[in-house]
Formats: sequence, structure tokens, C-alpha cells
Amino acid sequence: MAADTMMAGFPDSKDNLIWDWAAIAKAVPPGTYKLAQDIEDDQEALHCMTGWALSQYSFDRYQQNEEENQNDRILVWPTGSDKIQAQAVSAVGGISLVRNLINTPANHMGPEELAEAAIELAALHDASCTVITGEELLEADYPAIHAVGRASDRDPRLIDLVWGDEDAPKLTLVGKGVVFDSGGLDLKPAGGMKLMKKDMGGSAQALGLASMIMDAGLPVRLRVLIPAVENAVSGNAMRPLDVVDTRKGLTIEIGNTDAEGRVILADALFEAATEQPELIIDFATLTGAARVALGADLPALFCNSNEVAENLLACATTVCDPLWRMPLWKGYNKQVDGKVADLNNAPEGGMGGAITAALFLERFVMDEDGNIPDWMHIDLMAWNLSNRPGRPEGGEAMTIRALFAYLNERYDK
Repeated sequence: MAADTMMAGFPDSKDNLIWDWAAIAKAVPPGTYKLAQDIEDDQEALHCMTGWALSQYSFDRYQQNEEENQNDRILVWPTGSDKIQAQAVSAVGGISLVRNLINTPANHMGPEELAEAAIELAALHDASCTVITGEELLEADYPAIHAVGRASDRDPRLIDLVWGDEDAPKLTLVGKGVVFDSGGLDLKPAGGMKLMKKDMGGSAQALGLASMIMDAGLPVRLRVLIPAVENAVSGNAMRPLDVVDTRKGLTIEIGNTDAEGRVILADALFEAATEQPELIIDFATLTGAARVALGADLPALFCNSNEVAENLLACATTVCDPLWRMPLWKGYNKQVDGKVADLNNAPEGGMGGAITAALFLERFVMDEDGNIPDWMHIDLMAWNLSNRPGRPEGGEAMTIRALFAYLNERYDK
């Protein structure tokens, strides 16, 4: 059937084209299909292949599936489109990795299993991956990661993946890896705790984007840092108004044990900044405030460079992978200051919570002279609340297609 015919009845919008194709793939009966007319525009072709493939995704690890492969809808692409096919395969592979990691329940996705996933990804791409575990974090001077994760009987970890030519521009990804967040001693209610297997969604995004970067062979020296912890309750859990040390030397007063993500990111971001990379990107399911402001589908972007932010947002529009820029409003910096320690992880009042969280993290990418490399902080949901074509309910990759498009423009000369 012709592409024009297949589009009939669906929104004719460039902003939704990838999901239009996913809807088409779901609407047709199982079988093998070929377009009657080639799609000449490369971006539209990529949308078509990616959307079609994502419509086939399901997380069935824990289900007996006796009809495996019986409901496949296969799209045969014309010869001569190898480059676009490779890009689609890379994107779908990265997105599927993100979804699978987030969808896996916390009893099967602890800090150790998250580290194993990073090690497996590294092995696929001839990268190195080291893991600092448990009490070794104190010896290696990552006290904030240890403080948050020590209450669990599953040891906290810092995962450190490195790939690429040492002389290439340095790009560092940091992902929040809270494999389950009970809230700590400031315990979440049942409703707020239910989805907390997804609190490692930032680490999943980092690994998914890393997979795409390594797949494409982008000319960068890539580093991925993931602090992996479980925020649990026990006799040695950190308490409200405890003071926690950090790798940078700044101290953090714990205003709320449920604002633990920024505490573990503090150590990882400072380590990222010590290498003076050209660009740092961190991902985190960090604040409910970002969800109140922008909803579940629209990640919040904080960026210290107007040029970088504008270029990323342009790429996000092109590839239909949205995010919205929020301000690093310096007027709120005083709210991040602690009364007893240098910083407080949970300013009182709750207003502007996504902004104050970003300002907190900014302190750890900033050097002694106030200089910051190009830095993006992405506060995202990492979860689909309902089923839509190509976007099933559950764990979701958000912004990594936009970021990959941006990185291609920035580095693939």
C-alpha cells in the first residue's frame, strides 16, 4: 500500500510523524508489508522505520508467550537505505534497552544488576567498565553515594564506563540510579511508592544514549557515571537533619531523606567535572515539581548555555522527541544554602522545586572560580502512564533521540 494511503485518517503533522507510523503498524493485521512508494526524505524515512519498530515492543519477560512472533507486523524496506536502517536499529536498540531496564522490577534490578547491565553494554562495544562497591565507596571518597545507599542490604555502587579515543572531545553522561525509592525514613505513602522501580530511569537513559553513541562510533571520548543505590529503611539509614559529606568537600544537610537523588548525583557530577569534559549531560527522575509544571510527557531541560539549549531544542523538534527549557534562576540560590551545612537537599516551602534541585546540582559541576562546562540537566518522568501506539504503558526513553541528533550535529563532522 502507498505511504499516502497509509497516512489517511491519521494526523498529518511532522510533530507526530513517528507515532503516526507506530499507529499504522498497530492498525494493520499481522503480516509483512512493503511501501508502494519510497520515502525520499531521510528524516521521514527514519521516523517511519523507528515508529514501526517501536510499535512492536512489549515487555513480556515474566509472561508465558505461546504465540511468540505470531503477531509481528514486518516492514520490508527498499534496498539502498542501509544508513537509515542502521540509524533506526540503533535508536530502537537504545530505546528498548531503556524500557527493559526500567520495566524490570526492583527485586531483579538492584544496584548489582544495574552494574551488570552496564558491564554487558561495555563488552558489546569494547569499552571499559569499573564498579566501586559498598565500603569501597568511602575509601574512594564517594561519601554521599554511600550515605544514601548504606541502609539497604544491597550494596551501593558507582558504575564508571569509558569508551572512545582518549584524544577525542570528552562527553560525560551521568544517570541517577536509585533502583527503588522507599523515601527512606521520610517514608513515601503507598501511592507514591508504587512506581518507584522507575527511579533508576535516569541511569537507563544514560545507558540507552551511550548505546546509540557507541553504535554510531561518534568521535568522542565517552564516560558514563551511574551512582546506583536503593533508598531503604534500616537502623543505619540517613536521618532528617543529618549532615552528609560529599566528594567535592561541600556538606549537605538532609532536609528530607526522600530527596536522595540529588545527593548521590552530587558525588557523580563532581567527579564528571574534574575531567573538564566539553559537555556533561545528566538524567534524573528528580522532582515531582517538574511533573507538576510540565506533566508526565514533557521532560524539563536546564542548561547553562543558550546556544547548546537552542540547538538541542531544534533537534528535539526535528526528531519528535520533546523537552522544555526551564530557568536556572539565580535568585533562588539562597534557598539551596543550608543552615547548618553548606547546602540543604530539600529547601522549605516547595516552590520552584525543579529549579532549586537544578541549582543544587549546579554547585557540583562548578569549579572554584565559578566556571561550568557545557551542562544539561534533564528532569524526566521515564514512564508512560497509558498505552499509546509505539509508547506502551511502562518505562520510557525520553530525550535520548533528541540528544543523539544533537550530538551527531556537534561531533560527527
